[in-house]
Amino acid sequence: MTLRSLFAIDKHAVRGLLAVEWIAIAYLLFTVVIMAVEWDQLVNTEQMVKGRLQFLLVTLAVWGVYRLLPCPLTLFLRIAVQMVFLSWWYPDTYELNRMLPNLDHVFAGMEQQLFGCQPSLLFSQKLPWGWFSELMCMGYVSYFPLMSVLLVYYFFMRHHEFLLSAFVLLTSFFVFYVVFALLPVTGPQFYYLAVGTDNIAQGVLPNVGDWFMTHSERMAPPGWSGGVFHHLLDLAHDAGERPTAAFPSSHVGITTVVMLLAWRTRSRSLFFGMLPFFLLMCLSTVYIYAHYAIDAIAGFLTGLVFYFTLMPLYGKAQKMGLR
Repeated sequence: MTLRSLFAIDKHAVRGLLAVEWIAIAYLLFTVVIMAVEWDQLVNTEQMVKGRLQFLLVTLAVWGVYRLLPCPLTLFLRIAVQMVFLSWWYPDTYELNRMLPNLDHVFAGMEQQLFGCQPSLLFSQKLPWGWFSELMCMGYVSYFPLMSVLLVYYFFMRHHEFLLSAFVLLTSFFVFYVVFALLPVTGPQFYYLAVGTDNIAQGVLPNVGDWFMTHSERMAPPGWSGGVFHHLLDLAHDAGERPTAAFPSSHVGITTVVMLLAWRTRSRSLFFGMLPFFLLMCLSTVYIYAHYAIDAIAGFLTGLVFYFTLMPLYGKAQKMGLR
């Protein structure tokens, strides 16, 4: 892929919506059904409806641009739009599950039974050094950069599989979001604060009921608060973090998918360049209180399942005329 070829007209351009766009619309319809069921309990109804209309308008607009100029650049724009909207869909899961009974006491209890402690609470206490916390924060904030690097690599170096990589990655996100919309688990940073770390340290894990219906306070990440990556993590959390989406860890699951897609390219520099950030990501989710250890384990396993399920599924979508 060269700069000149970015504007080359595709003689075999896709006339309709891409497979990933259909997946996004299917998820939108899924959430509309939930909204209809919970309508009287929804808190930000107007904002939720407005956001969905904006999503549809923007998706159709970039499709229209592609129809006028069907080239690699406008195709990339369509995928980029879906990636950007992920940051809106994520906190929206909180609006959908906040009225459901919270299940953190169940998952924290499983954590306690499995490990005999709360790893997320003890991890940062055992390794409190500023340089180590910066590594953890760096790993966590590398989430979207890793995905971006992967998609850009596929676009320029393996363009024939660009839509495949986007399909596997974006569909994995939406499957996670379906789970998050139905499974109200907030994770340690919210649950520990709600019940008190003294109780957590003693293995007291009460049911907080509908506490998170009206509360979204979270614990500050541990470590060196003056660190650059610690600051970036705070900014990311302030922008979009909500008491939702703890189990399984989509950070671990999605980056597992990213690593498998990177391995598929057979580019050693790409794979091994990403590998340290992936390992830091897996550890950091527990270190910064974002997830229970079982969330990270489940995230890794679901990432494997998503990759090996969605790869052949894309082949079936192609046979249906979708790309």
